[in-house]
Amino acid sequence: MNAPSPALAELGPTLERLRTAWRANKPSPDQRHADLGRLRHVFARRLEAMDAAIRADFGHRSPHENLISEAMVTLAEIDLARRKLRRWAKPRRVGVGWKFWPARAELRPMPVGVVGIISPWNYPVNLALVPLVSAIAAGNHVYLKPSEHTPRTSEFLRELLAEVFPADRVSVAVGGADVGAAFSALPFDHLLFTGSTAVGRKVMAAAAPNLTPVTLELGGKAPAVVAADFPLELAAARIASGKWFNAGQTCIGVDYALVDAARRDAFVEAIRSQVTARFGDLSDASNYTRIINTAQFDRLQGLLADARARGATVLPLIDIAPERMQAERLMPPTIVLDAPDDSDLMRHEIFGPILPVKTYARLDDALSYIGTHDRPLALYPFSNERATVERIVDATLAGGVTVNDTLVHFAVDTLPFGGVGPSGMGAIHGKSGFDAFSKLLPVLRQSRFAATDLLRPPYKGFVDRLVRFLAR
Repeated sequence: MNAPSPALAELGPTLERLRTAWRANKPSPDQRHADLGRLRHVFARRLEAMDAAIRADFGHRSPHENLISEAMVTLAEIDLARRKLRRWAKPRRVGVGWKFWPARAELRPMPVGVVGIISPWNYPVNLALVPLVSAIAAGNHVYLKPSEHTPRTSEFLRELLAEVFPADRVSVAVGGADVGAAFSALPFDHLLFTGSTAVGRKVMAAAAPNLTPVTLELGGKAPAVVAADFPLELAAARIASGKWFNAGQTCIGVDYALVDAARRDAFVEAIRSQVTARFGDLSDASNYTRIINTAQFDRLQGLLADARARGATVLPLIDIAPERMQAERLMPPTIVLDAPDDSDLMRHEIFGPILPVKTYARLDDALSYIGTHDRPLALYPFSNERATVERIVDATLAGGVTVNDTLVHFAVDTLPFGGVGPSGMGAIHGKSGFDAFSKLLPVLRQSRFAATDLLRPPYKGFVDRLVRFLAR
């Protein structure tokens, strides 16, 4: 039998070192605050190195997209946690009701131990560090497994975290899918996975034998619903932002748009105008992100080929020579019309710069379409009529909602971020992330004299009457 690779062989011992150190010296709120302060200082100093690593992994990604999606969000999360963690960590008084007076009760946030984090390639820094910040703020140690598809960024994270934390407080596991599979089967005290629904099912199955609690941040097909009253130009601008940021490689990116049938062609032209204004003819593609690797590029091309074969109209919004597309993994913004529901494009999360546009005759038809599919990670209603917005939101259970815009709810750290059903379970960000990686321990403090001392046999006379009274 072959010996396991060094990366695989090190997983179990590393987890044990993290757990032993945590048991010996659980981080106090002061320690957590200091740790996060060092993380902020070192991370801010290394932003240029972060940008270079991400651009190298993608082939190219706009430095401005890196600053917005990776640096800005992560730094804001650190700042919020440092500002609030002492308050979050305090016991939270809760009422006991008159029947148990004069007892007192509280919920005491307790760190759970060692948190495992499996982060994806599409936002490789943000989606690794934001949950790490929550786990550290809650008083845990962390074992991080970043994506093998962004190896330079994974190395950046390993070096960054090694400079900030002792190795028995935060460790990083690097390696391929075999390491990821073994990592998800470790007996963590909590495991967070961000990635596809298909892999999320495997992670949950791997964690089940250990009864490891899991938080799953998955994906799905996030719809934008453009109501008939909303200006097309504004809808097109904001949907373009939500679709082609990071070349569509975003779990909450707009996966398809639903537009009233009478305005479909005008919407397509408005989208085309937005793409031209933002990217020109892509002769200078410095503001446009590449597809992460050849396998993903080929998958996206396969989605378009399948849609064409099924009668859909495929409209690349910028003409690029096929040779350049392949060589640079440069896939232009593309609209697809009349894609049938059984096409791969409409059955699977796209995760790329392709926007199917579907039409509806009545808003109820659009809501019925969304309702018959898996619950999405995000929903984007566009309407200036409050009643219409409420109708859309009430009809659709989604992980999160941004009204009259896209993506923005992710960056608001006071809002929990998480999915529902096939788009995930649990939530992170801000206090929600702190609570996700804590055990809210219920503590009841009984008084010296308590009425409950009377509730014992023999149940006669006054005690009988008291029990019957309390049971009303």
